[in-house]
Amino acid sequence: MPKRNRKRSPAPEKPKRPKAGPKSTGKPKLKGRRTLLDPSVAHDTVASFVQPYEATKVYVCPGCGRDVPVGLHHVVAVPTSAPDLRRHWHKGCWAAVQPED
Repeated sequence: MPKRNRKRSPAPEKPKRPKAGPKSTGKPKLKGRRTLLDPSVAHDTVASFVQPYEATKVYVCPGCGRDVPVGLHHVVAVPTSAPDLRRHWHKGCWAAVQPED
């Protein structure tokens, strides 16, 4: 015997959580391209933030030695004097090694 199509009662609404904002560390939130000091090369570097839809390969983060998986928002640090030495960092690992201004 087939099941009847019954109207279901609407699911109770979940309470909305407030969106996480930038922590008050005193640093400005970085977006786009910035010239920052790369601690592994000690030259001026251009740091770019890679969006999740742009991350199509797996890389190894030099900060922690773990994989940066496909589809993860991360930072690419490219030394201006040696662009072949670019490195892909987790966003948190990159922020941890940046000098305080």
